[in-house]
Amino acid sequence: MKALSLACAAAAILTGPALATPPDALAPAGRWSAYTAGPAATPPMGWSSWNAFATDIDETKILGSARKIVDSGLAAKGYRYVNIDDGWASKRRIPDGHMIIRPDRFPSSRAGGDTPTFRPFTDRLHAMGLKAGIYSDLGRNTCSEAYSPTQDNLPKGSVLEREVGLYGHIDQDIALYFRDWGFDFIKVDGCGLRDYGAASERVRSGRFRALGPILDSGAVSRTDIPAIQDMFRQINRALRNDNPDGDYLLSLCVWGAANVRAWGKDYGAISRTSDDIAPAWGRMLVNYDSVVTRPLYAHPGSWNDPDMLYIGAGDFDADHLIEARSHFALWAMLNAPLMIGADLRKMPPALMDIIGNADIIALDQDPAGNQATLAYDSSDVQILVKTLASGEKAVAIFNRGSGAYDVDLHASHLRFSGDAPIELTDLWSKQKSAFVDTLRLHLRPRETLVFRARGTRVLQGGYYLSETPGRVNPAVDGVIRPVADPTIFRTAAGWAGTSGAGDRPIYAGWGGARADSAPYGQILQVSGKAFRTGIGILANSRLEVRNAGSRRFQADVGVDDSATDKAHAVVFSIYGDGKLIGRSRPLSWGMAAQPLSAPVAGVKLIELVARSAGADDAELPVTWGDAALMDR
Repeated sequence: MKALSLACAAAAILTGPALATPPDALAPAGRWSAYTAGPAATPPMGWSSWNAFATDIDETKILGSARKIVDSGLAAKGYRYVNIDDGWASKRRIPDGHMIIRPDRFPSSRAGGDTPTFRPFTDRLHAMGLKAGIYSDLGRNTCSEAYSPTQDNLPKGSVLEREVGLYGHIDQDIALYFRDWGFDFIKVDGCGLRDYGAASERVRSGRFRALGPILDSGAVSRTDIPAIQDMFRQINRALRNDNPDGDYLLSLCVWGAANVRAWGKDYGAISRTSDDIAPAWGRMLVNYDSVVTRPLYAHPGSWNDPDMLYIGAGDFDADHLIEARSHFALWAMLNAPLMIGADLRKMPPALMDIIGNADIIALDQDPAGNQATLAYDSSDVQILVKTLASGEKAVAIFNRGSGAYDVDLHASHLRFSGDAPIELTDLWSKQKSAFVDTLRLHLRPRETLVFRARGTRVLQGGYYLSETPGRVNPAVDGVIRPVADPTIFRTAAGWAGTSGAGDRPIYAGWGGARADSAPYGQILQVSGKAFRTGIGILANSRLEVRNAGSRRFQADVGVDDSATDKAHAVVFSIYGDGKLIGRSRPLSWGMAAQPLSAPVAGVKLIELVARSAGADDAELPVTWGDAALMDR
């Protein structure tokens, strides 16, 4: 039968109408393709129940934290989402599939009579000036059903009644959560696609039905990425249908698996790039590392998410204020969603001061939407720099280790002139200072110093693209075979502690677009000429660049010296609102970089395409050296 089916299919191909030519992903689209649905022009801020309570949640705990957000002034500083995580569902009612809330934990839901409703709960949050968030899973079952050590706080009933995930119920559940219950935010987990395969003990025992696995955290090659993307498309369609005012946020939570760090920006307002955070310094580094080299994949409307803040516990409690400050400052520099994970009813004043630091919150919420880029990178010390809407820079000097360091901050790190004074404001102490060219700073173990800086720009009359990553979207980054990122820090403080064999690299995306770096981490260099600034990306790629009044684009382009493909040529093209406005001659490895520029006055969207015929993209990194938008 199988052979016959294949033969019939082949005959249909041969005898049927000519197949349509596959769309050319490198052809100019003339539009910004990254996600912009929902009110996420800046990273969402708020509170989530998981870190503090896991599944042991109830109305008193959640509303108590909500009240603290308002009374403490945190709401006025931008914290507005109050999100219920896993643990709220009692069961899925059979046969109509309606979701049932745990009425013992949410007594206000009894207002719905035999069918509990969250509407009184969300109405109460809205009356406080807050937004309400809820949790679900892509699969039939949730993460807690897979990993909880006890059956406490989990859905009860038959196999079908315990299937509380979205699978098979997307339209029904989204309509219930947003139209009927009044939620504004949904976090969608992925355990239901990963942990309920036919070979798993939980399925073999008869407690759950088999599904997949469709997602494999350990190997992207064993993951059905198109199937996962299609589920998120269905969720987005349902969200649009049930929120005609557009007031909704979708949070993707597949932990950096399924190569989501490349495409999450196109499917949701925030997208998790790592496994769950824990209150341990090493685990914080894991999550931070999964984001810090990815500023080109975050923009107004779609943000990288290294998971919630864990300030208030473990290495980030009131006895570890240096670590807590670092955690908060780094998340702000990364433009991460600032989601508090602590029991705010018990949060000490010193920690409230950290999460309420308005100057650092302002870095996270800066309207330019530029995630910080790495100006200096080592295993011990890193310097992160962010271009702000005002033209000032935010700079964080981060000591990752357990020893003190003396660090030199150079004007060149900030793209400022070394001949003119640079004014600094310390955002922890509020002290002001100034220096010319170089400033030596002392860093205590695990300390992060963070400043606003004002100076004279090296590039007069324009900005390097790598300074403004929020304007740049790698619509096609050339990665055709996603592989695990080998730079991820691994820690024993994860979900499993020291059981099993330990963490393995699971974060696909190595080889993606980089700011001021070649795709695999080397310096940008073409035929021996190094570029301090620019965009490194693989061949057969397309970058979208939003233009805000600039008149000229310019760059030096060529095949990067790190390429192992020394045969295939690359042609670099510039498009303005879909029309060709500049093109290079074919350039191969070893050829000098070619200056390439084009007028862009009046152009809204610039597209930068690097095309090569017959090449293996992974072996052909290219450089847009000193790429810049100029005012003249």
